[in-house]
Amino acid sequence: MFSYQVYILKCSDSSYYTGITNNLERRFLEHQNGIKRDCYTYKRRPLEIVFSESFNDVLQAIYFEKKIKKWSRLKKEALIKGDFDMLQILSECRNATHFKYKGD
Repeated sequence: MFSYQVYILKCSDSSYYTGITNNLERRFLEHQNGIKRDCYTYKRRPLEIVFSESFNDVLQAIYFEKKIKKWSRLKKEALIKGDFDMLQILSECRNATHFKYKGD
């Protein structure tokens, strides 16, 4: 049975790269060694693994990866730090049309 990891790398320019793999060690070495010249991380080495989460179901892993890729930098940093209170605050809708802000 495979295990899949969703991971976040911190690049040398302080940006973040999010990916998915079934072998985190191998995939990290590919990023770090610059296997693909057109990869986002190629010119941003050295890299550091700052977060990883394991999944038994590849579809759940793909869903989580796509979700994280849409997140703001602050939300990614809250996840990396394990600051789930801040993650919840940053996830709240603040649009004026949100039901919390409508009068009765």
